[in-house]
Amino acid sequence: MSGLDGKVVLVTGATDGLGRALAIDLARAGATVLVHGRDPERIADAVRQVSAAGAAERVRWYRADLASLAEVRALAERVIAAEPRLDVLVNNAGIGITDPGGGARQESADGYELRFAVNYLAGYALTRLLLPLLRKSAPSRIVNVASIGQQAIDFGDVMLIEGYDGMRAYRQSKLAQILFTFDLAAELDLTGVTVNALHPATFMPTKVSPAPPISTIAQGVEATMRLITAPIAQAGSGRYFNSLDEARANDQAYDPATRRQLRELSEKLTGL
Repeated sequence: MSGLDGKVVLVTGATDGLGRALAIDLARAGATVLVHGRDPERIADAVRQVSAAGAAERVRWYRADLASLAEVRALAERVIAAEPRLDVLVNNAGIGITDPGGGARQESADGYELRFAVNYLAGYALTRLLLPLLRKSAPSRIVNVASIGQQAIDFGDVMLIEGYDGMRAYRQSKLAQILFTFDLAAELDLTGVTVNALHPATFMPTKVSPAPPISTIAQGVEATMRLITAPIAQAGSGRYFNSLDEARANDQAYDPATRRQLRELSEKLTGL
């Protein structure tokens, strides 16, 4: 899939930062872009920008609050009902270390720790629910926007009820994305659906960045676009990239028993 003409790409969190810039570049490259967001006004603004970069008839929007698994399910149902194919799913939506909440522990609509719920469980559930459409559209791809900031998951207190720390919550949720990536890649082997994770760039000027910018959003878009457009032999599947280069994730990601434990927990928490 070296060209994007005729390809349908769903980008979650496409109303700001990396997601919006990626959606604009995808439209410029000829893709049909499915813009996901939570706030109607920001969705409308993003749709205007993405449409201006490509063609209005190739831009569609979907609203859902990923802090609610019911809304994640409804999002998947709407996509399946409206879209005859889905070539790429980019799980980009996420929240940072302190915003929202200012560093205090928060919970999702389902009672789960908010960062684990939005950064990981929502993408896990959406991917699982859209897999039939992705399989039907193969060769297709899943790209999980993770982070170089990773911390081992404490399965004795995944929801961080004791000694909550926003940095730990964020890093745990991002590592969970990578464990899921590796686990799902093995499951999808030979199906024509590939899945990779990446740290797009370090401290881009986005609302989730906890520090002054080091990288540009354009650098993050370049790294993400590479996993969308590079030949399968080059991008592979079940890999983790630090920007443009394959890298090693936290050791926990390479433990099959830990990946199985996360899979079983995720099935239980999402009801999938």
